[in-house]
Amino acid sequence: MFPAETGASGAALAPYAVDPRQSRGRLVAEPPCPTRSLYQRDRDRILHAAAFRRLNYKTQVFIYHEGDHYRSRLTHSLEVAQIARALARTLRVDEDLTEALALAHDLGHPPFGHAGERALDAAMARAAGFDHNAQSLRVVTDLERKYANFDGLNLTWETLEGLVKHNGPLLGPRAEKPVPDPVLTYCAKQDLELATFASVEAQIAALADDIAYNNHDIDDGYRAGLFTFNDLAEVPLAARVLAEAMAAHPGIDGARLINEAIRRLITAMIADVAAETTRRLAMLQPQSAADIRHADRAMVAFSDTMRADVDALRAFLFARVYREPRIMRIMGEAEGVVGDLFRRYATDPAALPPEWREQAPEPGTPAFARHVADFIAGMTDRYALAEHARLFDATPDLR
Repeated sequence: MFPAETGASGAALAPYAVDPRQSRGRLVAEPPCPTRSLYQRDRDRILHAAAFRRLNYKTQVFIYHEGDHYRSRLTHSLEVAQIARALARTLRVDEDLTEALALAHDLGHPPFGHAGERALDAAMARAAGFDHNAQSLRVVTDLERKYANFDGLNLTWETLEGLVKHNGPLLGPRAEKPVPDPVLTYCAKQDLELATFASVEAQIAALADDIAYNNHDIDDGYRAGLFTFNDLAEVPLAARVLAEAMAAHPGIDGARLINEAIRRLITAMIADVAAETTRRLAMLQPQSAADIRHADRAMVAFSDTMRADVDALRAFLFARVYREPRIMRIMGEAEGVVGDLFRRYATDPAALPPEWREQAPEPGTPAFARHVADFIAGMTDRYALAEHARLFDATPDLR
């Protein structure tokens, strides 16, 4: 095992990196592992979690039965982790903490991706709503129940902080929306300092998520026939990499061209984030992870030019993939499935499986609504459809 002050490559960590030797530890004290650092142990617990395995059958963009080549939440999370580790190594921060955060960032997603989240948020309107980031915190602090001495995974403070704040502070002038109730509830027993930024490691995981989903949604959208290369060439950043790939490989076939273009896009985005982050760090001159937390802006970011290019790419994907009529129809039907399930369980607790009935709070209370949301959020796409078919006379095919 490398010493705590070095990364996986053996290079010395930067002064602004999170140092495992200065960790604030776990809510429930545990003896150290003789063979792994704190954050390696966090990563391993996430990998072995049931919620992580279920991501394999949760929608990214395309429903699982549309084809074996499309991304699921699991494969998306693995791609995020790969990109995040590459950036962490370049910026000389803790790769294991970065990887743990990348792998955990979607653990709270319900079935059918953002469609399922919208349905649960609407169903929970009178019980403080539903947020997948807050649900990820519930998964790792409560809902995973496999250890004898505690509920959840008992992850380190730094991992929990990064999971909650990877998109920025949740309190203060930089906060974009109210703090979800599950986050406030948890912070009452372990303060995650919601008014500050998270670590560089957490910020890397957030940008890696952006890089991964923008690029693999291009790949999946092209495979699904939702746009052509001519369509994609309307996006300036994509046009540049397509031209480079075709110039370097005249006559290249479509399957290779889309992969070559995506490879170049990912490389360009990673290089841009590394350069912009290095520039921001040079201006701040942080001497500790605390300096990152108390900075007046995020340190890990795209340059203004790349941000504009990424925004244009995202607008293309919204128009040609996420808002494509067939995808919209399927996601609308998926929202209906989740809404139906919530209303049935909420009004008929006997419809819940025995183990969830036995643990249920008083029906009709906000706590019971949260219990139902926890159950549905943990479902895979196929289990949600099977439950709907069990409880209702007609279930949409989602094709």
